Amino acid sequence: MSLDQILNDEERLAELDLDQLKQLVGLVEHDDSTDPFPVSGWDALVWTVGNAVQTAHFFQSAFGMELVAYSGPENGNRHHHAYVLTSGAARFVIQGAYDPASPLADHHRTHGDGIADIALTVPDVDRCIEHARRQGATIVEEPHDVSDEHGTVRRAAIAAYGDTIHSLVDRSRYSGPYLPGFVEKRSTFVKRPGAAKRLFQAVDHVVGNVELGNMDQWVDFYNRVMGFTNMAEFIGEDIATDYSALMSKVVANGNHRVKFPLNEPALGKKKSQIDEYLEFYCGPGAQHVALATNDIIATVDAMTAEGVEFLSTPDSYYEDPELRGRIGTVRAPIEELQRRGILVDRDEDGYLLQIFTKPTGDRPTVFFELIERHGSLGFGKGNFKALFEAIEREQERRGNF
Repeated sequence: MSLDQILNDEERLAELDLDQLKQLVGLVEHDDSTDPFPVSGWDALVWTVGNAVQTAHFFQSAFGMELVAYSGPENGNRHHHAYVLTSGAARFVIQGAYDPASPLADHHRTHGDGIADIALTVPDVDRCIEHARRQGATIVEEPHDVSDEHGTVRRAAIAAYGDTIHSLVDRSRYSGPYLPGFVEKRSTFVKRPGAAKRLFQAVDHVVGNVELGNMDQWVDFYNRVMGFTNMAEFIGEDIATDYSALMSKVVANGNHRVKFPLNEPALGKKKSQIDEYLEFYCGPGAQHVALATNDIIATVDAMTAEGVEFLSTPDSYYEDPELRGRIGTVRAPIEELQRRGILVDRDEDGYLLQIFTKPTGDRPTVFFELIERHGSLGFGKGNFKALFEAIEREQERRGNF
């Protein structure tokens, strides 16, 4: 398979190469021809929010994203506003109801700000849908074409956990800024002098929270319906504190571009972060998005300067001799990581650096992870206890623990 076949359009436009992607998201070689449901990668994370105008501005100013396309009443969309933002190969679509009777308003009333559609790029929409149908998946949108002067996009959608869907998109015959119905748009927002071109380069993974007892059902769904394979499993003491616990399994598509950790609560003395999410999101949904960066220190500094708040990590984490012995040498002094609260973990393949924001909306639901990989294909197993204790401190401050 040639380099051009391995890289998708968004990655080529972002000037990413194969070596960068292997480091950024742990990309592996895979032959799509053997897949019953071939998934090439992420197409877009489609958010439903209460105020798309302001949320789009937030992602530009605080996350360094670029506005590239728009749909709204000015170009005939009387239903909602939608802003398309990119950072490297990552694409967010921020949509908010223009018409109070819009289903988007109902979705937001129930769930608050969150990801309604984890859209995936596929080479053959019809093949995927027919396989999904045979496996008993709920088809939300049958395969169909949408066209304009820039070409044709083939689309369909299937239901996932809660009210979340997976749109399946083949844009191989399309050259427009996003989809028919969208126009190219640039923002008047001006970055600070000296600001980086981008703060993150790709989406690494999206975590889904489901109810107690339903995790294995959804692991089976991704295995059976979408041909994903199991990457990891975290249970018991690996993923618990003295007060709360959860269980997690990770599934991924063939090339590991798309990775879905799936969490469910486990019995504990107090309310877990998964229970809190399910309560305030009013059901299952996407809990957090991990954004791949090649310079987590610079990204944290830039986002902090724009007001993004990260979870704090106690100094004892960095002073633990067992941790220092386990992680060995990493690219930055531990003191620099400590000053910013960046966590570090090592496995047999390498190491990773990671940090988590506080929830970015009104409800204690959706948040973000920044991740910088150096060979590691894991998810920071060695950091789970420290992370969950930090989340518990925030839950207690909110009165939800």
